[in-house]
Order: sequence, then structure tokens, then C-alpha cells
Amino acid sequence: MASHIVLLSLVALTSFHLMFSSGAMPLQDFCVADPTSSARVNGLACKNPASVEASDFSFSGLHVTGNTSNPVGSKVTPVTVSQLPGLNTLGISMARIDFAPWGINPPHTHPRASEILTVIEGSVKVGFVTSNPENRLISKVLRQGDVFVFPQGLVHFQQNVDNKRAVAVAALSSENPGVVAISNAVFGSNPEIPSEILAKAFKLDKSVVEQLQWKF
Repeated sequence: MASHIVLLSLVALTSFHLMFSSGAMPLQDFCVADPTSSARVNGLACKNPASVEASDFSFSGLHVTGNTSNPVGSKVTPVTVSQLPGLNTLGISMARIDFAPWGINPPHTHPRASEILTVIEGSVKVGFVTSNPENRLISKVLRQGDVFVFPQGLVHFQQNVDNKRAVAVAALSSENPGVVAISNAVFGSNPEIPSEILAKAFKLDKSVVEQLQWKF
């Protein structure tokens, strides 16, 4: 009897895994994205395999230092399906992140991907916040060669904590992970979220909220 229960449990577990992972399973060798197609699919339509070339599977540029001369002091160089069409349906992407001294990659989320980050150069403080109601900050400083994981959908950030530049490389579990920058989404939405709503949510004066919205 016990062996039957174990067997049924394994079958159920396998079925559960297949059911929830089948959407990411390729049904052909590749599906190079065709951005010119008008087809509406969950992702991008496939280019005709006969017209696929090696350039559809390659990207050049991660060796180039990003320009960090901006208010936050960082530059993200993404390699998603938008830059590398051969990633379509493969469920992976990556990015290079350059940091000026004390620069930050502001709090943001990836709605469609988990992220694993490796520090290539410098010292980078990283962290993510767990969901309600705990809202617990999990954070540490990474050195060269250290790796950190950000779970899918959770708010996270990175900061260079040194007086010299830093570089990190991230891998993500989607060819189109998406980015929701918290400050931009909240204070820079178009049209604007009513200032009275944000004032109550953030326990701020309405005038302060309006000043923040003007900055974004």
C-alpha cells in the first residue's frame, strides 16, 4: 500500500512539473524572433527557418563599458530577445551592469524572471525585499566572483560601495524579463497616478508628491 502511495505521489509530482514547465519547452530547434510579423502570440512569432543566419544567435557589445554619466550612476546593457532574436522561446537572457563609484541600479522588479548576478569587478551591495506582510530586506555586499540570486517579481537593487567603478553580469530566466522601475512606475506613470492616492499611500503631503511627479 505504501509503495502505491509513493508511486502515485511521484506521478502527481511529475504531472505537476510537466504542466507548469511545458509552456517554456521548445517544440522545435529554435524560433528566431520576427519583429516584423503581425501575428499575436505569447512572445514573438518565428522567422522562417530557411532565412535564419548566425547573426540571429550572436550579440557583440558586452565588452564595452557602459556610460554611467547619469543621475543614478549606472548603465545596464541588456541582451534580451530585443537585442538577440535567437533567444526567442529559450527562456534565458543576460545583462551587463556598469557602476560609477557609489552608483546604484535603483529598486526595480523583473515580472517574468528570476535573476542571478555575478560581480566581475569591484564591490557591490545587493538586496531584495520579501513580499507582504514581512517586507524583509535580505542584503549583503558582494566582491569579485561572488554570486547572488533575486527571486522572480521581488523588488531588488544594486549599489557600488567603493570609490572605483564596478561591473556585474546578470543572467535571467526569460528571454523577455521586463523591468519595472519602482520610482518611475509610481511617480512617472502616464497618465499620472492621482497625487492624493500617492500622498495617502506614502504618508506624504500632496505637494511633496507633486514635486516628485514633476521630477519623473
